[in-house]
Amino acid sequence: MTEPVGYWPPFGLTLTTPHLELRPIRDEEIPAAVQAALSGVHEPGRNPFSNHWTEVPAHELGTNMAQWYWRCRGTMSPEDWTLLLGIWHNDDFVGCQDIAAKNFATLKTVTTGSWLRQSVQGRGLGKEMRAAVALYAFDWLGAEVAESEAASWNQQSLGVSRSLGYELNGVTRAAWGGKAQEVQNVRLTPATFKRPDWNLQVKGHEATAKYLGIDA
Repeated sequence: MTEPVGYWPPFGLTLTTPHLELRPIRDEEIPAAVQAALSGVHEPGRNPFSNHWTEVPAHELGTNMAQWYWRCRGTMSPEDWTLLLGIWHNDDFVGCQDIAAKNFATLKTVTTGSWLRQSVQGRGLGKEMRAAVALYAFDWLGAEVAESEAASWNQQSLGVSRSLGYELNGVTRAAWGGKAQEVQNVRLTPATFKRPDWNLQVKGHEATAKYLGIDA
C-alpha cells in the first residue's frame, strides 16, 4: 500500500525544535487535535480569532476542524497554499501553527496563525513554534517577509511578535465573528528577526518545496 507521503508530499515534512515537533496533521491525528481544542484554547467570551471556530457547539467542532484540514490540503497549489502544522510536545498534541502564502514565487511573503491548548500556555511554546515557522520560511523557503495579525487587545500574541522582532504594520478595522474589531498587523523580515539560540531541524523539505513550486 502506498504511504500518504507518496501522494501528498507535505506529509513527510517535520520541523523539530528543542521542545516541539511540527508536522502536517494526518487524518488519524484529527481526533487528538479536536480533543486539544475542546480542552480549551481561550477564556470564554474572549475569542482572539477572526473566525470564532472555538465557540461552536462541541458536537460541531470536530466536523468543522476536519473539513478545514481537508479543504486546505485539497485546494493547495503553488499559487495559494496553507500548511497546517500540528504541534506535539512530549508526544501530546497541543495546538496548531499554520504558514500560508499566495503568489509566493512573486511576493516571497508568508502569513502565519496559530492556536495553543490553554493548559500549556505561558510556557514559551507559542514563541518557539512561531520561531520555528519563521526560520523555515526564511532559511528554507526563501521568504523575504512574514506577516501576522492579532486583535489589538491580545497582548499575549503581540508580545510573542515583539519578542521575535516583528514590527507594527498598521491597524485595520475588521468584522471578526460579527463584531467590529481593531486588528494590529505585524511584519517580520530576515533583518529584524531575533533568531532563537537553537537550530531548527527539518526533514522532508525538498519534496514539500517541489510540491509548492519552490526551488528547494
